[in-house]
This record gives sequence, structure tokens and C-alpha cells, in this order.
Amino acid sequence: RNPVDSYVQHTSDMSEHEVNTERVEVESRGVNHTEGGWPKDVNPQEVEQTIRFRKKVEKDENYVNTITHLGTLMEHCVKQNNAINIYEEYFGEEEMAEVEDEPPSAKTINVIRDPNVTKRTATHLSWHPDTCKKLAVAYSSLEFQQNTKDMSFDSYIWDLENPNKPELVLKPSSPLVSLEYNPKDSHVLVGGCYNGQMAYWDTRKGGLPVEVSTVEVSHRDPVYGAIWLQSKTGTECFSASTDGQVLWWDIRKLSEPTETLVLDITRKGLLENALGAVALEFEPTMPTKFMVGTEQGIVIACNRKAKTPPEKITSTYSGHHGPVYALARNPFYPKIFLTVGDWTARIWSEENKESSIMWTKYHLSYLTDGCWSTVRPSVFFTTRSDGTLDVWDFLFKQNNPSLSLKVCDEPLSSLRLQDNGCVVGCGSKLGTVTLLEISSGLCTLQRNEKTLASAMFERETKREKILEARHRELRLKERAR
Repeated sequence: RNPVDSYVQHTSDMSEHEVNTERVEVESRGVNHTEGGWPKDVNPQEVEQTIRFRKKVEKDENYVNTITHLGTLMEHCVKQNNAINIYEEYFGEEEMAEVEDEPPSAKTINVIRDPNVTKRTATHLSWHPDTCKKLAVAYSSLEFQQNTKDMSFDSYIWDLENPNKPELVLKPSSPLVSLEYNPKDSHVLVGGCYNGQMAYWDTRKGGLPVEVSTVEVSHRDPVYGAIWLQSKTGTECFSASTDGQVLWWDIRKLSEPTETLVLDITRKGLLENALGAVALEFEPTMPTKFMVGTEQGIVIACNRKAKTPPEKITSTYSGHHGPVYALARNPFYPKIFLTVGDWTARIWSEENKESSIMWTKYHLSYLTDGCWSTVRPSVFFTTRSDGTLDVWDFLFKQNNPSLSLKVCDEPLSSLRLQDNGCVVGCGSKLGTVTLLEISSGLCTLQRNEKTLASAMFERETKREKILEARHRELRLKERAR
């Protein structure tokens, strides 16, 4: 009996047919070419002499015959020596056609659950800035006085390749409401606590915070937003809370905030008049500007570098009946921003203070969070309290989302998109984080999309301006009457 190879495979065979093909053996050959063969009276360095000699030879009949004979031989060798392009796209054209026609969809790639018996809300998600293979999740119960005795304070960093147990347990002194990776140093995270304290972790030093701000100088309410600033040191951040303050910190010295701003839109700087902040927005390309979404439905645009504290509040936009749960600038057109509150999401232009330029229909359930796509200027995401994730593409249609997905039965609480724009994480009220991969159509920049989106924003801005002017006229007439 000939030697027999047998193999054992643990999984079942999936292939229906198999085929043995002849093996192609390829070897590389080369020829070294050196200048030579010139007669003695011709100097090969002199261009004129060589040209003259060439012309004389090329007219010779013997030369022409020899070349045609050699040509066929050479061609045979060249054809044999074809290397294979292993990266060749065989069916390039067909692929493209398919992408455009496929309906938008998303598939669940991972579900991460709060490991504790008493479930808490996943209030904030932050992707690891370099690999996106890790996800930091802040857990806390935001229901007033619902904290039971056995409720854990821990938050976690999850490694997506091993979602059964957290890679690192963060142990704050009070549950974390916000948690954010440092974009410059992925070992460092800053967190804002339920009791108003700020804390920071270095993952190389374990799960206990390296430093925590003292209660006296911290916020007096949960810290709903904590964002890293673009600084040379990479250690500066700022935070906002429902106590009506925005505080700036340097994590090297958390003993006191470096700067304070009271969110009093009457510009008197009184804490009792301040609006409570529930959303915070910072665009690194505009380092001195930032925006705050408040419990009263008003968005406050601020300028950190203004001369006096009252001037730091540059303008306000009011358009929601309840708290502004999400606030985000469009990554392609920073003058355009998105707010999410009550039953609707609104798109604003910085120039129009009176009203938003576009908005979604009123949903039957509250909206809880929202964000822009990082790769497509016309796509944004919203989450709802009935457990639905909506993906809107307003170039495609404006009255309904392009894709609505029932992610879970309980309310969704938080939302965060990876930088590549294809994977979105949704946190729920029971501490479950669902990771969804979005179909390629929704995370590939379409033809002319930037120009179309920009034109749409401009057109809507213009329209609102005209309506505002008309409105003003009518009010003046009323007064005059």
C-alpha cells in the first residue's frame, strides 16, 4: 500500500466539491546587460558616433532577418516568465455595482453585559484611540435615589476579543458617569463621577485611580461630560455637570480646577441662575470654542479665551422641550451641529440662532443620544428609549431613517461610533453594550456626497435666514400696530 496521508479536522467539512489542480512551478530568471560589441573605431561614449554606426547597421538586410528570428525566440521566453500578480482584482467592476444597490443593514458582532447582579446603566462609551479593539464603559445608575446597597461602583475596560470578562476593572470612589480615553496617551483615562469628583487612571498602574479631585473643589452634581483638550502636554481636560459649571483640569494636579465657568446665560455669573449641563462638545480644530447642552433644552456656545467671564458665553440656541442629551459638530462641516433631545434630533447652523435648519420627525419615544458618522457628512445616528437605533442619511431620505434597528427591549442610553465609521457601540439601561457593524453603503463616502451635503446645509441655512427676517418684520408690524 502506498503511504497514505490522513487528517483529522475537529469541525465538519463545509466544502461540497474539491478539485486537484496541476501545480505550477515558477522560477525567476534574469539577464545582465552590459554595453559592448562596438567596433574599435567607434567610441560608445560619443552619442553621434553610436547613432551613425546604428543607422549603418540597421540598413543591413542580414541584421533585419536576425532580429525577426530572435524576436520570436525572445517572445516565447518572455511569455514563459510572466509573474502572477497576487493582488489582481478579477471582478472589480461587478463589486461596485453590488454595493450601491444593497439595502442598508447592520449586524450584531458582539454583546457585552454588566457582570454585576444589580444592573446599572451604561452611561458612556469610549473606544481605545489606537486600535479600537478595546472599549471603556462607564456604569452608573442615574435614577434619583435608586442606588441600592449592593450596587457596584466599578466600571470596566473590555477587550473585544475576550468579551466574557473585563480586561481591567476601574474602581472609582463613586460610580462613573463619563469616561474618556486620552487621545494622546491610550494608557490614561479620565472619568467624571456621580458625586461630582474627577478621577484619572493609568492602565499600567492598575484599576485604582492615580488621583481624584477633592470633593470641595469638584462639581456638586454628576459629571455628565468630560473631554480631553488638545494641549501640548496632553494632560488637560474639562468637565461639565448639572450643577451649572464647566471646570478645566490638569490631571497632573487635580487638587483644584485651573479655570471655572458658570453657565449663567443672563451673564451675571450666578450659580443659582446657571443652567445644568448634560452634554459637552469640543472640536479640536477650534481649540478655544466649545458647546454645552443643558437640562433646559438650550445649547450654549462658549469661547474659552474671551476677556471677561460674561463674554465667554457667546450665544445660545434653544430648540428642545427637555434636556439636550447629545451635542456633536459635523466632522466635515464644523459650523453645522446636531442636537438630540425630547422626541427629535435637530441640525443647526452656527449662523442661525433662532431655529434649527433641519430636524427629524417627532418620534413616539424619547431620544437618548446621537452622533455623526465619521466618514459620511450626511449620516447621523440616534438612539431611543424604546431600544431602537436609527441611522439617518438625509441625502437619501429626510422623513424617515434609512435604517431602524431594534437593539434591545430596554431603553438605549449611550452611543459611540468607531473612527472608521463602520462599528457602533450602543449602551443600554441594563448595562448591556451591543456592538453593531454597519453595512458598507452607510460607511463609504458616496459620489459627490460632500458637495451635495454642503449645498443642502447652505440652502437650508439660507431658507431659515429668510424665514427669520420675515418673522422679524411681522413682529415689528405687530408692535407698530
